[in-house]
Amino acid sequence: MTGALHFDRRTATALLVAAVFFMENLDATVITTSLPAMARDFGVAPAHLSVGVSAYLVALTMFIPISGWAADRFGARRVFASAIAVFTAASLLCAASGELWSFTAARTLQGIGGAMMVPVGRLVVLRDTPKEGIVRAVAMLTWPALTAPILGPLVGGWISTHWSWHWIFLLNLPLGALALVAALALLRDGPPQRASFDLPGFLLSGLGFGLFMAGIEAASRADMPHALSFGTMIVGAMLLLAAAAHLHRAPHPLFGLAPLAIATFRATAVGGSLFRTAIGTAPFLLPLMFQIGFGWSAVRAGSLLLWLFAGNLAMKPATTRIMNRFGFRAVLVGNGLLVAAGFAACALLSADTPYWLICALLFVTGMTRSMQFTALNTVGFADVPQAQMRDATTLFSVLQQMNAGMGIAVGALALSVAESIRGTVPGMVATGDFHLAFGLIALIALLAVVDSLLLPADAGSEVLTR
Repeated sequence: MTGALHFDRRTATALLVAAVFFMENLDATVITTSLPAMARDFGVAPAHLSVGVSAYLVALTMFIPISGWAADRFGARRVFASAIAVFTAASLLCAASGELWSFTAARTLQGIGGAMMVPVGRLVVLRDTPKEGIVRAVAMLTWPALTAPILGPLVGGWISTHWSWHWIFLLNLPLGALALVAALALLRDGPPQRASFDLPGFLLSGLGFGLFMAGIEAASRADMPHALSFGTMIVGAMLLLAAAAHLHRAPHPLFGLAPLAIATFRATAVGGSLFRTAIGTAPFLLPLMFQIGFGWSAVRAGSLLLWLFAGNLAMKPATTRIMNRFGFRAVLVGNGLLVAAGFAACALLSADTPYWLICALLFVTGMTRSMQFTALNTVGFADVPQAQMRDATTLFSVLQQMNAGMGIAVGALALSVAESIRGTVPGMVATGDFHLAFGLIALIALLAVVDSLLLPADAGSEVLTR
């Protein structure tokens, strides 16, 4: 009876954290299709509203490194619940904003709340899950990162059209209240630790991640000078190198880098980052190709992405059985090749391709990316000891957040490179440019498989049931 109660509590906690992740991930993209309506209310150009998107993503990335220390110092239950409260209150401030800068400040506060929710929630689940339950727990935590970027623009556009953009944020209030009650009821805290705060580590890592992310965001925008965006990324990268040197030698670092010495976690961090970046280009490149290259309406182009979502959901029930049957290395290599092939197939699409065939391709692509996401996220934590779980969840959360932003930037960069190679007249992008861009993304996805090839055949076998 007691074991069943513990199992139920762990499952309920994993579902709660997955729901909160979905709310946080959705808010990263949901306003993109609502920017014109918001710009009219604020009396500014729509392009200026991108600062609201950037502020949220940069705040997320900057404050994630502090989450592990905060969970140890004040207790994961208290930090997670407080983060939900901050996120929900900031959502109300976003809805109440009457001009751009108050909205940007509210989005920044929302990002800080999200930065505490994501890694601390994952830590709460993984720290309380035995090895044999990690596959199932990670499968629950994976779907928000897959579905939210696809549904966000569609949901935002529908709400803005039929209701008002304010409801994008007001809907978070009842959801946040329910999540807060559930968190207080389900989560338990261990004794707080009197860990000293690594201020230099926070400043170096926070500014490094923040500037690097800001540079990525700037690189994805046509109205920002390339010199500024790449210069910001370079400064951010230099600060991150300094942060790594400090964290390596500090007696009490803000977070440790030891998980990177574990082969399975390193594969998730390096090859996994390439994969997540490649996947992040799809919600950007596909609608553009359908609209600009094929001449289809925005509604038709956006609705096609629902086939990706359907593929994600259809694959979920089978992911655990497939990983248990074939093992992580075989799945990551074989399925990774299918992901790369899916991008290559997108490079063959045209306006004359049968509609059903495009839907089928996107459905299968959604299945393969769902499988790869779950396998990468699971094997990454398979060999991490409990003593290093805090550092592993912090590092993973930062990388995942950066990869999400890099997807749009890399997609835009691939399209720009394709235009240069083909000599396309500026502003006259053609279907062939998208085809070449998808070919370049397929190469990135193929490169992501290299790390998986280097894994031993029995990698992560401790968490599998054969």
